[in-house]
Amino acid sequence: MGKEKTKLNYFFVKLVIVITHTVLLGNIYLNGNLTDYTEAIKLTVLVLGSDLIYFSVIHLFAQDVYTLDLILVLILNISLIFQSSFGGIDFNLKHFITTAAAFISCQVGFLLTRNNFKAEQRQKYYYAGICVLMVVIILFTGSRSMWINFGGFSLQPSEFIKPLFVFACATSLYKQQNKKKLGFLYVTPNNIAMIAMTAAILGLQWWCRDLGSIPTFGAVFGCAVVNRLCYPRAKFSKKKIAALICMVLVFAFAAIKLAPGYVKDRLYVDIWADQYGNGYQQCRALIAIAEGGWFGKGPGSGSLCNVAAYDTDIVFSSVSEEWGMLAAILFVLLILLMLLMPVINPPRCYYHGTIAAGVTAVFVVQMSLNIFGSCNLIPFTGVTLPFLSNGGSSMVTSGFLLGMLKATQSPKFVRNIVVRQPANASERRKVN
Repeated sequence: MGKEKTKLNYFFVKLVIVITHTVLLGNIYLNGNLTDYTEAIKLTVLVLGSDLIYFSVIHLFAQDVYTLDLILVLILNISLIFQSSFGGIDFNLKHFITTAAAFISCQVGFLLTRNNFKAEQRQKYYYAGICVLMVVIILFTGSRSMWINFGGFSLQPSEFIKPLFVFACATSLYKQQNKKKLGFLYVTPNNIAMIAMTAAILGLQWWCRDLGSIPTFGAVFGCAVVNRLCYPRAKFSKKKIAALICMVLVFAFAAIKLAPGYVKDRLYVDIWADQYGNGYQQCRALIAIAEGGWFGKGPGSGSLCNVAAYDTDIVFSSVSEEWGMLAAILFVLLILLMLLMPVINPPRCYYHGTIAAGVTAVFVVQMSLNIFGSCNLIPFTGVTLPFLSNGGSSMVTSGFLLGMLKATQSPKFVRNIVVRQPANASERRKVN
């Protein structure tokens, strides 16, 4: 009876998802800036058709709960609808492919993470993967850049470092209790390796001038430190916590003082006094939000599409202009709802718990930087908004991270235990 009730509940959830997408598509037909119905029809067929395909694929993976998957389907096709309407109704094939890639990436992340024993045993490969990606960035992205360009296609290897870094920062109780003596101190090798890797990643981000990603990696590291301080039976004092906070403040002060000139300009610029210079994007973004109001100008009727990065770094403003601030906020709330799942259904092991904390840190920081930057509450950073911004690297990484989070909800505890058989008759008698 319980399983039948659950299936019935999921049926109604799927129905709500299809109705939501249908309402958004209907808004395009009723209020959209339509010049050719062909693109709108193509968008309708692919959105509703992919809903049915996603629903079918989800149940191929045995899980305890399917809530995260269903919310992901809802978000991905809302994103596709939004991205196909900026400045006019034109089906965004590239974004459709990247959303499908994000869905696939989510399932891959789930399969690789759900067995916590195997996932933890691969930790050396996570470090190796990060090192390889760092070498690729230095050798192939050009002079102090983070992008690899292949004609009209571009790839950002630093995005793929994020899930590997979350894995590297995840820990178990066993790892924290495994201490080695180094001189007069007892240290945890796992923690030393994590600190060294964090320093290397932050140094690379600084060298490549991708300063907007530093808060994301810093947040994951911060969650990892808290997890290590607060694990059961851990010995920590108020003095250690105070020292850690002081170190963070010193690092932040030094980062601001040593920041390049263009970064300092963004920190102190008056955007309205420099509307056609450093404040151009933020001014246009704020104007677009104001003009859109709560319910927007209508799909395809916005003008922010004429500003650089309208579909990536300031996409929150683009959605607010055409679909309204209410739609943009609801989209963000859907992502936050996914991140709250570990609170509703807590992870069943410490390793999965630390993964959930790291994944949540990535999403929350990236969303905050993008939205608050667009609204001029913080300096503009150029960070993408997960699942909404246009971009393959970011979309695939976000999908994989969500798969890791999903694994903490539907774990698979399988461990190969070797039982030694008694070697002789006397041992067998003792066992009996």
